[in-house]
Amino acid sequence: MPWIETVPYEASTGRLRQLYDRVKGPGDNVDNIMMMHSLRPHSMDGHMTLYKHVLHHAGNQVPKTFLETIGVWVSSLNRCGYCVDHHFAGLCRLLGDDAKAAAVRQALETGEIEAGPFEPREVAALRYAEALTRDPGGVAQAMVQAMREAGYSDGEILEINQVTAYFAYANRTVLGLGCSTEGDVLGLSPGDSDDPENWRHG
Repeated sequence: MPWIETVPYEASTGRLRQLYDRVKGPGDNVDNIMMMHSLRPHSMDGHMTLYKHVLHHAGNQVPKTFLETIGVWVSSLNRCGYCVDHHFAGLCRLLGDDAKAAAVRQALETGEIEAGPFEPREVAALRYAEALTRDPGGVAQAMVQAMREAGYSDGEILEINQVTAYFAYANRTVLGLGCSTEGDVLGLSPGDSDDPENWRHG
């Protein structure tokens, strides 16, 4: 049970029901992380707008599989099992390769990123995400330069930064309010990257 009151789908009305209908998945399922916002629908609106644009937008150039990998990594560093479980399930679906997914998870769980199935530039990005998560004030310009030298454009570096920052927010929403995966369908996400207004999980 969450640590604050939440409104289930069947009891929702008005603006909350409108937002639930935008984010729901099969069987009117609404992810528990979204339900945590149910007493303040305007913050759910803000959360979903950020999530959709940072992780599921056609304007992104970093592959969605790697953006999801960063999300699992940051969530693992923050010990947020909810987001690890959700986004690793989504990553598995996107990869369609169980062996590679297992190798990714092993590397993220052990922190042995260099031993994982990552390109050198992805290693640089994951180490940047780690530094930004563990010690934001200690992040140095050299870390950004390392990503640039590894082959990322500044726009792609921005995407990596924003996904890392988004998961810090999402992890703290979950961990600070007692959100669990009970009743959730893992691995669903907004699939239509070409339509920023389409939040439907499928």
